[in-house]
Amino acid sequence: MAGATTAVSEKPETAGPPVRPGLVLLALATAGMVVSVQQTVVIPLLPRLMARFDASVTAVTWVFTASLLAGAVATPLLSRFGDMYGKKKMVLVAMALLVTGSVVCAVSGSLPVLVAGRALQGTSAALIPLAIGMIRDTFPRERVMTAIGIVSATMGVGGTLGMLATGVIADHTPSHHPVFWGTAALAAAGLVLIAVSAPDVGTRTGGRPDVLGAVLLAGWLVCLLLGISQGNRWGWTSGGVLGLFAAAAVLCAVWVVVESRVAEPLVRLRLLAGPQSLSANLASILLGFSMFAAFTLISSFVQTPKDKVGYGLSGSVLDVGLYMLPSTVTMLVFSSMAGRIAARIGPAFTLAIGSVFAGLSYVWLAVSNSHGYDMLGFSAVQGIGFGIAYAALGTLAVQHVPMDQSGIASGINSLVRTTGGSIAGAVTAAVLSGHTIARTQVPTLRAYEACFWIVAAGAALAAAVAVAHGLRHARHA
Repeated sequence: MAGATTAVSEKPETAGPPVRPGLVLLALATAGMVVSVQQTVVIPLLPRLMARFDASVTAVTWVFTASLLAGAVATPLLSRFGDMYGKKKMVLVAMALLVTGSVVCAVSGSLPVLVAGRALQGTSAALIPLAIGMIRDTFPRERVMTAIGIVSATMGVGGTLGMLATGVIADHTPSHHPVFWGTAALAAAGLVLIAVSAPDVGTRTGGRPDVLGAVLLAGWLVCLLLGISQGNRWGWTSGGVLGLFAAAAVLCAVWVVVESRVAEPLVRLRLLAGPQSLSANLASILLGFSMFAAFTLISSFVQTPKDKVGYGLSGSVLDVGLYMLPSTVTMLVFSSMAGRIAARIGPAFTLAIGSVFAGLSYVWLAVSNSHGYDMLGFSAVQGIGFGIAYAALGTLAVQHVPMDQSGIASGINSLVRTTGGSIAGAVTAAVLSGHTIARTQVPTLRAYEACFWIVAAGAALAAAVAVAHGLRHARHA
C-alpha cells in the first residue's frame, strides 16, 4: 500500500508484553480527541470572553492563538524528545501539561492568566505526531494508513465535541471555569488510559535537546503572529508592526543558520524543506490555515444576531456545536475510507481530493450563508474533505523517512500545520476587525465572506501542491 511501505521495518528496541494494536489505537484516538477538544473548547466562548474581560476581538483571539502558538513550539521539541527518549514518555508529558493548563484556565480571573493557561494546554498538540510515530512503530504495515486516518480524524471530531460540551455548559452558567474543569478531568482520564494501554516501543536515537533552536523558533513565530494580529490596530506601516516583521525575519534567518550547523537540531531542515518533505509541509500549512480559520469564523458567524445586524444565524453557544455535528460524522466515515483510496491512487492524490472537498465547503458559505441548512451542508462537506485529507497527509509526511525519524518528521508536519492555524487566527481577526459596521465592533457580512473566500483559496492551493507532489514523486505518491 502506498504510504505504508516503510512501516514497522525494525524490531522494537524495548521488550515487553505482546502489543494489542486495537487497544493501542483506542488509547491514542481517545487522547487525540481530548487534545482536539482543548483546541476548540474556547471558540464558542470568545464573544462572552470579550464582554467578560472588556476586551477587543483581537485581544480575545489570543485565547485561541496562544494555544496554537505554544503547540507550534512544543510539537517539534517533544517529537524530537520522542525519537530520543521514547514516544510514550513524551505523550504522557503532553497529557500532563494539558491537565496543568486546564487547571490554570479553570481558576483564571483575568485575560492574561487565561491566555497563559491556554498556552500550557497548547503544548499537548505534540500528541498527534507522537501518536502517528507510535502507530508506525506498532502496527502491521497494511493497517498503518487506516490507523493514522482514525487518529487524524480525532482533530475534527474532538473539535466538534469540544464546542458541543461548551454549549451545554454555557446554557447553564455564564462562567468559563466549568469548561476547563471538564477538560482537566478528560485529560487526566486520557493520561491514565495511555499509561496502561500504550506500549513503550520503537528505536531511540539518543542525543541532546536543541534548546537554542526552540527559543529562536518561539521568538520568530511570536513576532510574526503579533505583527499580523496588531496590523489593523497599530497600522500596517507603523513602526511597531514593521519592527515585529523585521524581527521575525531576522530571528528566522538566525534560526535557519543555527539549525543547519548544530549537530542535533530541533528541526532537521531536510525534513522541513527536502525534495519530498517540502510539498507535504506546504500542503499541511495550507490545510492548517483552512481548518483552524473555520473554527473561529463559524463560531462567531453562528452567534451573530440576524435581527440586529442583518446576517448570521442568531444561534447559541450550543448551536455552534450542533451545526458542526455533520462534520463529525462525515469525518469519521471518510477518514476510515482514506486508506483504501490511497491504496488505489496514492496518498498525494488522495490528499488533493480531500483538499478540493474542503475548499468547496468554504465556497458554499461564501456564496450562500443565510440559512441553517447552508451551515449544515458546509459542515458535512468540510468533514468529507478533512477526513480524507488529514489521513493522507499523516502518511505523506513520514513515508520517505527512516523509522527512527518518524516522530520528528510527523512533528515538523504538525508544526507547520499548527503554524498555519496560528496565522489563520491572526489573519481572520485582522480582516474582521478591519471591516466593521459603523459605530460598532461587529464585522460586516462582506468581511466574513472575504474570509471564507480566503480560506477556500488556501484549500485549493493545498490541492494544487498535492497534485504537483504526486506527479513529481510518482513512485512514492
